[in-house]
Amino acid sequence: MQNPEEELITILKQSGIDFTASLPCEKIKILLELVSAEFFHLPLTREEEGVGIAAGAALAGKRPAMFIQSSGIGNMINALLSLTGFYALPLAIFVSQRGIYQEKIAAQFPMGKGLPKILKGAGIRYTLISSAEDFRVIPRKLRSVYEKNQIHAFLLSPAIWEGSSARSHAMFDQRPVVCMIPETRRDAASPDCTRYELIEVVAPYLENRVVVSNLGWPSKELYALKHQPSNFYMLGSMGMATPIGLGISLSSKKDVVVIDGDGSLLMNPGVLATAAHVSPDNLIILAIDNSSYGSTGSQETLTGSCVDLELVARGFGIGNTKRAATQEQLKSAMTEKKSGMKFIHALALPGNRDVPNIPIDHRAIRDHVMRFLKK
Repeated sequence: MQNPEEELITILKQSGIDFTASLPCEKIKILLELVSAEFFHLPLTREEEGVGIAAGAALAGKRPAMFIQSSGIGNMINALLSLTGFYALPLAIFVSQRGIYQEKIAAQFPMGKGLPKILKGAGIRYTLISSAEDFRVIPRKLRSVYEKNQIHAFLLSPAIWEGSSARSHAMFDQRPVVCMIPETRRDAASPDCTRYELIEVVAPYLENRVVVSNLGWPSKELYALKHQPSNFYMLGSMGMATPIGLGISLSSKKDVVVIDGDGSLLMNPGVLATAAHVSPDNLIILAIDNSSYGSTGSQETLTGSCVDLELVARGFGIGNTKRAATQEQLKSAMTEKKSGMKFIHALALPGNRDVPNIPIDHRAIRDHVMRFLKK
C-alpha cells in the first residue's frame, strides 16, 4: 500500500533538511510523528516564533523546514517578509492546506481558499501538491530554497494522505501534569478527570453568563453539556478565546467566563498581561490544562514538561489565581467570592469525549450572544 508520509520523509532526508519545527494539524499528524522521529524537531507555540527560530538555525548553517496548517501563514507573514526574506535566509514551509478538500470546519475556508493569493501578493513562492505524484517536484524546489536562500511554501492537499498505509504510533499519554520547576510549584497535584468532566462540573455555574469557549472539542463538549444562547463557540482563530472574553468583559456588565486551553494560551500568553492590567471584576479565565492539543491529534504541549500556567498568570500580574486538580477543588474555585478577575488553572487528563458537532451556523452563534448582551 502507498505510504506518502514515508515518501516525503525520504525526500526531506535526501534534500539535507536537518532542522524542523511545527505546530500540529490533524490532517498531517502521522507525518508530524515521523518528522519528530527522524529529524531534530522543535514543537512551537506560535508560527511566528518558528520563523525567528528557523532564521537563527539558517544563520548557523542549518537547512530549516516548518510544518504548519493554512491558518498559520497568517501569523507568519510579517516575520517572513521582514526577517527571512529581508535577510535572504532559506526556509521551506510545508502547509497542510485546510478549507479546500472535504473540509468539515467552516472557519478553515477563508484562509484555505485565499492562501495562494496571499502568498502571491506577499511575493512568496509556492507549489500546490495535490497528490503523492506531485512530490517529484519537491527536490528541485528544495534545492532552490537552500542554494538560492529562498522561502518556498508547499501547499499539501489533505487528499494526499487518503489510503495511506501509515499508522500512528503515538501512545495516548495519561500522565499527570507535572511541571519541571518543583521549587516554585510545591502544590503540584495529579488530575483525576478529563476536560469534559471538568466542564460538567462548572456547567451549573455558567447559567446566564457569557461563555467564550476555546475552539474544537472544548466547544463541542460545552454544547453537549450546557448549551445556552450566551455561549460563544469558537470555530477558528486559535489563541483568541481569552482576548474575546476580555473584550466582552470590558464592554459589558455581564459576567464572563472564558474556557481556554493550554495550547491556546501558550500561543498568545501576552493577553494575560493585558488582562492583569485592566483586571475586570466580571471575568473568570478557566484554563483547562490537559498538556495536549486535543483538537489536532493530542500532541503534547509544553505544560507537560516545563510550563506552569498558574505561575505564568501570576508572573503577568494576575493576583487572584487558583489551581484545581479535582472536581471539588474546581467547584470551590468557581464559587469563591473575591474581588477582581479570577484565573483558574484546572488540571485535566488528556482526551476528548465523543460528542456531535455543533449544529449552529457561526453567524447564528454571533447573533445569539449579541442579543444576550443587549438585554
